[in-house]
Amino acid sequence: MLAVVKKHRTEETLFRVKGDIPHKVIDYLAREFGPDFEIPEAEEEFVNIFETDWYREISAATTPGDVLKIYRENIGLTQAELGRKLGEFTAREISDMEDDKSYISREAAEKLSNFFEVPISRFHP
Repeated sequence: MLAVVKKHRTEETLFRVKGDIPHKVIDYLAREFGPDFEIPEAEEEFVNIFETDWYREISAATTPGDVLKIYRENIGLTQAELGRKLGEFTAREISDMEDDKSYISREAAEKLSNFFEVPISRFHP
């Protein structure tokens, strides 16, 4: 379900509540916001991002080094920290892998796969 509260006297959305909305919350929103509160007839249509042309283009242009950098930055590690956690890589080696200056070997890809808990195919074909 989707519930929407709009700014008073405008059509601009103030906030949205999505999901399984308890009746008490719906009643509160209706009392508090009156005519500015609505539950739209039909929810927005969602698409599977993995089936879009945009995703296919981005995916085709993304290298294993790009993926490594995304995963590393996502958990807030420096290149040196990741190298130490993997046990045998320097910051320079991680940097070279991320910049696609150095090929990610199968062994390195296995370590990365285990560390990030993702399929090895993210780092190695």
